Amino acid sequence: MELLSIIIPAYNEESTLSEIVENVLGVPLELRKEILIIDDCSSDNTLSIAEELAERFNGVRVLKNEKNRGKGFCLRKGIEEAAGDIILIQDADLEYDPGEYPKLLGPIIKGKADVVYGSRFMTTEAKRVLYFWHSVGNRMLTLFSNMTCDLNLSDMETCYKVFKSDVIKKIKLKEDRFGFEPEVTYKLSRIKGLRIYEVGISYHGRTYAEGKKINWKDGVRAFYVIVKMLFLGIVRPKHHLK
Repeated sequence: MELLSIIIPAYNEESTLSEIVENVLGVPLELRKEILIIDDCSSDNTLSIAEELAERFNGVRVLKNEKNRGKGFCLRKGIEEAAGDIILIQDADLEYDPGEYPKLLGPIIKGKADVVYGSRFMTTEAKRVLYFWHSVGNRMLTLFSNMTCDLNLSDMETCYKVFKSDVIKKIKLKEDRFGFEPEVTYKLSRIKGLRIYEVGISYHGRTYAEGKKINWKDGVRAFYVIVKMLFLGIVRPKHHLK
């Protein structure tokens, strides 16, 4: 039976971490699961909750950053440590529903895809209505990313990304924070013959009062990364991954 590695970066998520891990563990799959929680030097009880979860449940591991490094750094660390045949990214909040794992994993398990993105926009599933300008920003960043990558994704910024392990582990990633999303998308697009799929997912976004962390500065950084990746595509060979 194949192993699925679920990477959960966590920063000050004491109110949701236990629930999301229990939700992940409760999803019925034919794959075995390992969960890697990467605590990004939280200032609340996130780390102690993560360590308690690791004691309670087999297959849960905890990694700790000595200082706050950002989501991208946590994901790079998790990808490096993951032992699974398939790697899935899961946020520590409750915006994304692990119950949709079968839908996300389906194209890879069926041998149709190497990478799957879960789209919040290409969907008929339930979606909480929140910030207009966030939606505009996401769509614009996806558009610019698609122009750079020659892809037709509808949601480049989505948390839910699933990779065959041998694909993602061979890519050298550098972005520490939310620039991870356009960077990984660009570098995946440069791999000849790679099959990227999208599936529609539900989305239960939270407000800033509820703990949402991404802001306009992250959008600016993401745009900068897209421009940088475009420049690299011009000056370097198509399948250069670094």
